[in-house]
Amino acid sequence: MADQPQWLIPLAGLVLLLLVWFIYRRRSRGDRMRMVLDEISYERINGLLIPNGDDGEIQIDHLLLTSQGLLVLDIKDASGAVFGSDKMQDWTVIGEVRRYTFPNPQAALYDRIAAVRHIVRQVPVAGRILFPDSAAFTKGVPDLVADLDALLDEFGESDKAAAKVKIEAFKPHWDLIRKAALGTQVDEIRSRRKP
Repeated sequence: MADQPQWLIPLAGLVLLLLVWFIYRRRSRGDRMRMVLDEISYERINGLLIPNGDDGEIQIDHLLLTSQGLLVLDIKDASGAVFGSDKMQDWTVIGEVRRYTFPNPQAALYDRIAAVRHIVRQVPVAGRILFPDSAAFTKGVPDLVADLDALLDEFGESDKAAAKVKIEAFKPHWDLIRKAALGTQVDEIRSRRKP
């Protein structure tokens, strides 16, 4: 034991401190996302599989019942500079640790929105690609892309009485989605509050 360098103990302490900070940061981001989704949605279905209208099926990661209608939400966990636009086929993320490319998510989101609209024809259906972390679009934010603040600004409702009336009007259409769901994932519906 006497042969160990003296700097090893402070280094181990620093590594432990960084690990605790990383876990705290990761948890607080998740808590903030949950808080925003709970604020804008009255009910939420995660991992929904519905018919796509062309004799196939399509998966929707998150479908929210909001006071403005239904919201299809694709979440992209990216941190760093994002190079993407409406016309680019692939988007690139350059983070502190790594660089990677993924297909432009807008086309898939349009397909998901169309599948939901095929079921609930008389209700507004919107879609957003949510980048909850510290993603920075260097050349401007593409269509249908939002961060947590933008999502809250766009879909948050300050007039709770008006929201209640709207939600009641959308509820029968929400039930149509639940009935059209393929499989048992509807059991995962999370209700935040009753209108």
